[in-house]
Amino acid sequence: MKISSANSNAFSLTRYVGSLGIARSSLIRSAHILERIGLAAVGASCGLYVGATLLRQKGGLFESGWIVLITMLYGALSYYVGIDLSGNVARRPKSSISEEWNGSESAEIMSAAGTFGAAIAATLSVSILVLDQNLSNGLISFVAGCWAVGSSLQVAAGTMARNHEAPVNEQ
Repeated sequence: MKISSANSNAFSLTRYVGSLGIARSSLIRSAHILERIGLAAVGASCGLYVGATLLRQKGGLFESGWIVLITMLYGALSYYVGIDLSGNVARRPKSSISEEWNGSESAEIMSAAGTFGAAIAATLSVSILVLDQNLSNGLISFVAGCWAVGSSLQVAAGTMARNHEAPVNEQ
């Protein structure tokens, strides 16, 4: 199938859905919910890898299988709440000269840092599991720390963004 025919099929599907009488806003809202569920699934799978790595730690705190469930649930929560901030954080084009700080930037920075930390922890966990490496407890604790801090930053950023009031246009 050529890309041009795939694009025309997608556009015809959009026209078909539009002719069914489905409101555009409800269709977008449904797509956004589907996206959020997908992000939660990604967070849970990252948490699965981190939890499995922690479970392998010998003589540590995390010898119970509950750690896998906890990291999966926290990962799903953090990715669901903290990654997609565009709906509530005002993103207005600003002049490059303007150096005003409206408060929404801190949520975006925290979300980006949290996503980076959680992704690094998940990547290290996958490499530890796939390569069957036996690492010291300190390095495994580092992975757990990256996961905890990154996921917590995502939750904090999502909470801040949802509680942030968009500034009123001043003209």
